[in-house]
Amino acid sequence: METRPIIQINNLCVRHEREQILKNVTLAIPRNRITVILGPSGCGKTTLLRCMNRLTDLYPELNVEGRITIDGENILQSNGDLTRLRQKMGMLSQRPYPLPMSIFKNVAYGLKLRGVSKKEVMRERVEHYLRVAGLWDEVSDRLHAPPYRLSMGQQQRLCLARGLAVGPEILLADEPTSALDPISSRIIEEEFRHLSRDYTIVLVTHILRQARRLADYVVFMYFGEVVEEGLPQILLNPRSEALKEYVRVGH
Repeated sequence: METRPIIQINNLCVRHEREQILKNVTLAIPRNRITVILGPSGCGKTTLLRCMNRLTDLYPELNVEGRITIDGENILQSNGDLTRLRQKMGMLSQRPYPLPMSIFKNVAYGLKLRGVSKKEVMRERVEHYLRVAGLWDEVSDRLHAPPYRLSMGQQQRLCLARGLAVGPEILLADEPTSALDPISSRIIEEEFRHLSRDYTIVLVTHILRQARRLADYVVFMYFGEVVEEGLPQILLNPRSEALKEYVRVGH
């Protein structure tokens, strides 16, 4: 399994009017690993994640400076292909947002973005991605039902299947279990562990226990800065006072 970085971030700064949200963030995201971005609420974790697929472009009041390279390409260049970039990255939000169409069509939507049109291929690939997301056995007999009948955890896995169907290399997950019950949260975590064999996963969380369970690499943020980063052992032997206090309190 490769460990060379797939994402390299250099001197990334994000400002909103007078507020500095990110301050000279520099780090490398390893390929085919789960990188956990950990820290208290409001420390810049979500903003950092949004920079990676340029969702920050949706907020013209944000000033973004620095460099983010993915496989050597600087994605912050204004002439970059945003559609291609976002197809390269699946995204899970804090709450699931299935499309207002059937379970089947939710996943088929991602496949159509890749140009899949043959019905037989579509059926096979929809089943494949629902299986990858650990959902097929639960929905195979109601594929044409609306997703609002699914539980919150099932809806999140449906969104995961839809995101995977686009064919990304990277999965960005922003507190993806925060709205789920403990059983659904554990299922999502188990799927992430399986998926990390084939995908790079960048997971934002404030939950220390989740970071300990999942992380192959940890980035601890505090007030817009990367304070510590490294293998999960840094959570056992933190060097900075900020991470020591975070671990002591046991978020």
